[in-house]
Amino acid sequence: MFITLLIVTFFISLIVSGVIVRMFERPIEKILRRITADDISQGWLKYMKFAIYVVGISSGVRIWSLEKYITPLQVEGSQVIQLTSERWVLEVYGTVIGTLQGIAWLLLVFFIFALIAFVIIRAFEIRRPQIQETQEHSMS
Repeated sequence: MFITLLIVTFFISLIVSGVIVRMFERPIEKILRRITADDISQGWLKYMKFAIYVVGISSGVRIWSLEKYITPLQVEGSQVIQLTSERWVLEVYGTVIGTLQGIAWLLLVFFIFALIAFVIIRAFEIRRPQIQETQEHSMS
């Protein structure tokens, strides 16, 4: 029963992560194209997809939480917790929420750094014409 739970939580995390990748693929691609060169942005996009899957699955499949179904508690005379239908529902719910929470943190960090990079790039773009005008006036 434990192996089944492990496999189910893995596939639920994989599916939720896949849905999030599909939802955010275009926005991430547009952001990366804007702040990096076109040829390198595709590599970064692949890395971001990979990171979403890794973070989503590792956040959704909480191995340390699932150990309670195979290891008795440290209290003397305690038994292994049984996997009832109620516990299955809680574990599936926890998997979905954990996956979404992990990916949300990853995307928040990505978007914060992307915003900082965008502001820096924008500042240089605004200054570039001013510098060019100054150089043209000094040459004339």
